[in-house]
Amino acid sequence: MNRPTSTIAGSTPAMYPPSDAHGATASRSEAYRWGQLLIGIVCMAMIANLQYGWTLFVNPIAEKHGWSRAAIQVAFTIFVLTETWLVPIEGYLVDRFGPRPVVLVGGLLCGLGWVLNSEADSLTLLYIAAAVGGIGAGAVYGTCVGNALKWFPDRRGLAAGMTAAGFGAGSALTIIPISAMIKSSGYEAAFLYFGIGQGLIVFLLAWMLTRAPHHAKASNSRNVQQAGRDYAPAEVLRSPVFWVMYAMFVMVAAGGLMATAQLAPIAKDFKIMDVPVNIMGLVLPALTFALAIDRVLNGLTRPFFGWVSDKIGREQTMFIAFAMESVGILMLYHYGQNPILFVILTGIVFFAWGEIYSLFPSTCADTFGSRYAASNAGMLYTAKGTASLLVPLSSVLAAATGSWQAVFIAASAVNAAAALMAWFVLRPMRRKHIEASRANTTIE
Repeated sequence: MNRPTSTIAGSTPAMYPPSDAHGATASRSEAYRWGQLLIGIVCMAMIANLQYGWTLFVNPIAEKHGWSRAAIQVAFTIFVLTETWLVPIEGYLVDRFGPRPVVLVGGLLCGLGWVLNSEADSLTLLYIAAAVGGIGAGAVYGTCVGNALKWFPDRRGLAAGMTAAGFGAGSALTIIPISAMIKSSGYEAAFLYFGIGQGLIVFLLAWMLTRAPHHAKASNSRNVQQAGRDYAPAEVLRSPVFWVMYAMFVMVAAGGLMATAQLAPIAKDFKIMDVPVNIMGLVLPALTFALAIDRVLNGLTRPFFGWVSDKIGREQTMFIAFAMESVGILMLYHYGQNPILFVILTGIVFFAWGEIYSLFPSTCADTFGSRYAASNAGMLYTAKGTASLLVPLSSVLAAATGSWQAVFIAASAVNAAAALMAWFVLRPMRRKHIEASRANTTIE
């Protein structure tokens, strides 16, 4: 009997078998795939401190060893670069061998990175530890997002958003105990015990991860178009639509980071950093309040906009979110000297920025299929590392012009450009690409 199949250039079924020793089957219960999603979210929460908890250790390290903060922060740059730019390789391993072995190794490396930090008595060892932790965090991050995309082709935006939220907000539960341990026992003890604990939890949960079935149900939304076949990474790199998405990812990530990474010096220049702000009975200094909102909204925005994109479409959601970010950044510059408006507008900026970590992976999987979703989303995720290299330009721009005006205008402009690109460039290109993918599907 004839049946529809997908022709994938440059690959064979033997390279990526439809089932593996990890227990993948033709079908799984609804509860089972939600369980897989939950495991991924918890794993992401366990590695969140490697990025978001780092700031707690910088001053104690500097005080003990006398190293400059700039030298110490080189370790953070190394972490971000290894965490992002190696994800395509880790994604390939996920597509090839399944999620379990990659997360197993990733958990071990994450734990080892912090154990090495606890023993680092030289900048060289600190940098090596950052690289080890970055490789581990990238392995866990890329696997969990890729696995969510594969298990939920019908709800990719929501699934990717919930998984990314684990990383965006996962450090919230442990920031206080880590701070307390640093004060009571020293930063070395915090690195050691939390490193072992976080790595061990990821290692144990990894044993429950399984490969998603290849023939899962696709989205039934008319607003979410999906490719008719799977594209191998080599094909994706030759596709113009991928590079349009990559450029947009860099633009939005860099634009948001330019405004948010410099929040403390901006608040200081606005002379509101320590001004108490009272919102609904909660009183905090303006900068502290803004940073607290960052943790909350940076997590909430990912599943929210992911869910919205499942309903109304990816490009439509991008247009709304990126336009909101553009307006929010501009309003923050004009009205941010008011402490209350500074906190509120900062919240809008954070809320309209963090969704890129759900929208772009889900759009990538919709465009290029599920089978290589981890590899392809990993290649797109390197845009975060590329954007991080552009962030220092904001300091250069502010120093050259003598104010933050040029920084805010530039950040607002690139977000506005990305919003227009989503609607007028990406949308028609993706429609044409997906129609071509369906037309090329062969019948045997």
